[in-house]
Amino acid sequence: METFEQKVLLIFFTALGIMLGAVLIGSLAAVLVREPSLTVMLKLARDIKIWAIAAAIGGTFSTFEILESGLFNGEVRAVVKQIFYILSALAGTQAGYYLILAICGGSSE
Repeated sequence: METFEQKVLLIFFTALGIMLGAVLIGSLAAVLVREPSLTVMLKLARDIKIWAIAAAIGGTFSTFEILESGLFNGEVRAVVKQIFYILSALAGTQAGYYLILAICGGSSE
């Protein structure tokens, strides 16, 4: 059984990997269709963020179910865990986004 800390790290690096993988593979497609790959990388990085978060936490339905049961059944511990999982996924996607910005030399606008 994995601990809370292990799951938080797993979610962080899963979100980071989704961001980096999607953008790098997507930029290969840009090369094939003769589009500027750096521009495509920056666009993909902006567009894929929410999907990376959802995929890293294992989909959204289970998260909403746990949040709902926690809020309405008084299970505060479950709600706090889910919030940390979501924050971990957000941090992973932001880290990937900033890495891609650094690689491309772009700005966060």
